[in-house]
Amino acid sequence: MLVNEDELVAGAMTREVVLVGPGHTLREVAAVMAKRNVGAAVVLDGESSGIGIITERDILRSIAAGENPDIETAHDHQTTDVVYATPSWSLGEAANAMMRGGFRHLIVLDGSEATGMLSVRDIVRAWGAQLA
Repeated sequence: MLVNEDELVAGAMTREVVLVGPGHTLREVAAVMAKRNVGAAVVLDGESSGIGIITERDILRSIAAGENPDIETAHDHQTTDVVYATPSWSLGEAANAMMRGGFRHLIVLDGSEATGMLSVRDIVRAWGAQLA
């Protein structure tokens, strides 16, 4: 049995987006992400128009490099060249974007507003439910 890759991102995404500021330390970001049980957060900078993303992998790399999580900030470790999804994308489109880019999270934008986060886990959960 095949999964329906045309199911929309809107139905699988996590609607509660974890937001952090660029000045938050990596320890603060990690604490928020751990509390919310998520692997990524949106970095919003009120002084610029860009939206970034920081993931558990970014924090892990910094700590592995010997950097101090109480000094290093989200701004210094975020990805700013972000690939965004829209709620109307299919899960197949989202999965392909993740595979091409080598990442596990997509910020979901509706217009210019971050309305959700889609992870590989969300896609697997949606497709697994179809197979059950």
